[in-house]
Amino acid sequence: MRWLNHLIARPGAGRHFPPKTLDAIQHAIAASEHRHLGEICFAVEGGLPFAEVVAGRQPRDRAHAAFARLRAWDTEHNTGVLVYVLIADHAIEIVADRGIAAKVAESEWGAICALMQRAFAAGEYEKGALEGVSAITEILARHFPSDGQRNVDELPDRPVIL
Repeated sequence: MRWLNHLIARPGAGRHFPPKTLDAIQHAIAASEHRHLGEICFAVEGGLPFAEVVAGRQPRDRAHAAFARLRAWDTEHNTGVLVYVLIADHAIEIVADRGIAAKVAESEWGAICALMQRAFAAGEYEKGALEGVSAITEILARHFPSDGQRNVDELPDRPVIL
């Protein structure tokens, strides 16, 4: 039945993340990146293509593929972070580039995913996304503070609907 959930949810990302919500996330990411040297990328996918579901593709695998496709790895200091939301599976994954992964435990990302999941489960997608960006900001500001340096905007701040 997973394939049916994905088929139904595939076009639904815009329903949970309308332009107003995408605008709010974009502004939060832009403000966040003034506090640290990281780059946050936010991607939402309603459902996987049928072939991916049949092949057993899991959200974490798809998040890694999105990380590569969106070039979140391609930052000067290896400080890209992808927040990936897969609506059909009610999944949230955070993938961090090697510069960040060396300093931030997976458990910290898991706590942020759980925070977002609670809001999403209540139908509060914008609130959950903004809370997630805020929590990521705190981690990046702690480990990669800007120290007055200009953070070159290497990745788009606007969330991507896949």
